[in-house]
Amino acid sequence: MELELRHLRVLCAIADAGSVGRAAADLGYSQPAVSTQLRRIERYFGEPLFVRGTAGVRLTPYGVEVVAQARDVLARADAIGRRRASGAERERRTLRVAATNSPVLPGAVSRFRTRLPDVDLSVNSVYASSRIVELLEEGAVDAAIAADYPGMELTHSDAVAHRGIVTEPTFVALPSRHRLRHRAQVSLADLAEDAWFLTPDDGAGWPGVFYAACEAAGFTPVTVHEFLGDRLQLQSMIADGLGVSLVQPTLRPIPQVVVKPLAGTPLWCRYVLAWRRGAVTEELAETLFRAAVDAHKELVAQSPHLRTWAARTWSIAGT
Repeated sequence: MELELRHLRVLCAIADAGSVGRAAADLGYSQPAVSTQLRRIERYFGEPLFVRGTAGVRLTPYGVEVVAQARDVLARADAIGRRRASGAERERRTLRVAATNSPVLPGAVSRFRTRLPDVDLSVNSVYASSRIVELLEEGAVDAAIAADYPGMELTHSDAVAHRGIVTEPTFVALPSRHRLRHRAQVSLADLAEDAWFLTPDDGAGWPGVFYAACEAAGFTPVTVHEFLGDRLQLQSMIADGLGVSLVQPTLRPIPQVVVKPLAGTPLWCRYVLAWRRGAVTEELAETLFRAAVDAHKELVAQSPHLRTWAARTWSIAGT
């Protein structure tokens, strides 16, 4: 068998769906056909790319590498297909992008540059989503990745448009020797006596949603350390037993840290693509959106704790 683009699309569809059956439905094929295709592809590579289980399938370490490269190849092929037939050199432009503290950003930027190589990106790190809206309204930036929370959606004038990238649960990071380390999920109330690391006010509802969830769980946090910095530094402090922290579910923990879902999923966060209507074309907005969505899908594929939570929470069945 010669490896073709259609084979790479099958691999990516299975990785995104977490199930051969759902991938087949997404692709418009029968499940047996996709299963047969996957076996042929794995024979081509010489080893399994997915681990099969009752909850679906997940990528092997080798599979993660293959799918990441497959996404890159498909993105490049897509970029070739987008080029204008005239062959005339287009004037380069710079798209000014602001972004909050989101793990989606690196993968989104990389994909956007691959798909629209004639557009330069200038990325400005802005923590507060409220400030991001101000920059968009002022015309200081053209597009942005911001955050908001269910019931507290991003607000702005008609000059700005926005589109949700993903709404994901908030997990908690604990020291690997924590008393609750063996729990499949952790109740927020069980952490009432722990010290917390919290990022500061983001102008979109945080940390108010955290304190509201704690109040609903029957407690007020005893000790809170305000921290906004490097994720590795945060994990090092958690590993040293200085506190626990709410984190994105795609966080890759260091060996001395474990990441657990919160029982009942009391906290959610949505990442949002926002842009100035007059400064960003539909093509640019769609490309930015797809780049961010694909970046998040790859993060999910590399996050076994998030995939396990999803399988249990939504009762995913079948392979």
